[in-house]
Amino acid sequence: MSTERRDGLPGEEHYRISPRRVLFDWRETPLHWIPGEPTATHVINVLHLLLPAGERWFVKVFKEALPLVEDPVLLKDVKGFMGQEATHSVQHAYVLDHLAHQRLDTESYTRHVDFLFEKLLGETPPLGAPVPAREWLRFRLSLIAAIEQFTAVLGNWVLHAEALDRAGSDAVMLDLLRWHGAEEVEHRAVAFDMYQHCGGHGLPRYARRVEGMVVVAPVLLWLWAWGASYLIRHDPRLAGRLRYSLREHNRAVRRGLLPSWKDLGSAIPRYFRRSYHPSQEGSLRKAVDYLATSPAARAAAGAVGRAALG
Repeated sequence: MSTERRDGLPGEEHYRISPRRVLFDWRETPLHWIPGEPTATHVINVLHLLLPAGERWFVKVFKEALPLVEDPVLLKDVKGFMGQEATHSVQHAYVLDHLAHQRLDTESYTRHVDFLFEKLLGETPPLGAPVPAREWLRFRLSLIAAIEQFTAVLGNWVLHAEALDRAGSDAVMLDLLRWHGAEEVEHRAVAFDMYQHCGGHGLPRYARRVEGMVVVAPVLLWLWAWGASYLIRHDPRLAGRLRYSLREHNRAVRRGLLPSWKDLGSAIPRYFRRSYHPSQEGSLRKAVDYLATSPAARAAAGAVGRAALG
């Protein structure tokens, strides 16, 4: 088993990935946290519907695969990745609590997401399918690697989305999204490297990587459209006066409030290249620079420092 060299910042042999124990205060965050933009708000809010269960699942699958990791550097990266993903899951779950407090109940949607990750993609294949345990694990690792391709693209987008600031977006929500996005760029190569390390060799490994993206891309698109439609339909402030539409979605894209279809779609053929590696996605320097200024990340670092001194 071999692992490609992972990137670091200039002057560093290897960049260390570690979780930040952040906290966010949601008491003042409005339901439409992008003022006057319910469609853009709820398209982004789909993250909160998918990530608590999805990122818990990432951690479970990686725990299963840890005994297969023979590279000590990759092992450290994977453990850092798991710590970051567990923190992401918790923080996005708190946003779901905040939405519920504002009378936007998401349980009717999230129970389907829970079923997807806990049952259909659980430790054993669904319906007793005769898939060998090693192949089932490799398949799920390929799905995580494909999902992480999109999270890296989204993370890079939100770090550069100055239109969200100009629109007067809620500062706490923007910090959550950019802290998370920066960490996605930080660890953008880990799931890919984990799959490459544990996914076998040669053409079968590449074919399974392609298969992972072929499954993930349409399912994510479907879940996102369904989630945005659900949130807009159940938004108590809208009271049924608005429905999710591509017209409104594309208007928000033109204003820079959502990533473009080109940015998202072009991530797929890049991933299909045999020579591809996710270190090509985004800017690690941009991510690190944001994490140095993020209010939540700085508070977390301060808390760690005070605990060490104590």
